[in-house]
Amino acid sequence: MAHSNWHDYLNLASFFASVFGLYVVLHQKQAKTEDSEIADEVLFSMAFAYWIVHCVAIGAQKWISPDWTTFMLSLKWTAVISYLLTFSCALSLPLHRIASTQQQAE
Repeated sequence: MAHSNWHDYLNLASFFASVFGLYVVLHQKQAKTEDSEIADEVLFSMAFAYWIVHCVAIGAQKWISPDWTTFMLSLKWTAVISYLLTFSCALSLPLHRIASTQQQAE
């Protein structure tokens, strides 16, 4: 096991913040009337879930033996793909809001 540094603590804090954010998004007591509100909720949920997967994959790399090359490679690919999916959800949210406001204006 490697010695923990500030990045590991930041990853752990980010994991717990994402779990809390996913909990808040999924347990809102608002009535969703429009499709754009439902899509916003889904995009937020996906971003938090993908970030949780990313944090777990990064954390697991610290605990797994480097001798298990296939497992380490799959963890690295999981971390990269979940990072890119989180980025795409974070990018899609404001673009979706812009598109929905333009659609409502028409």
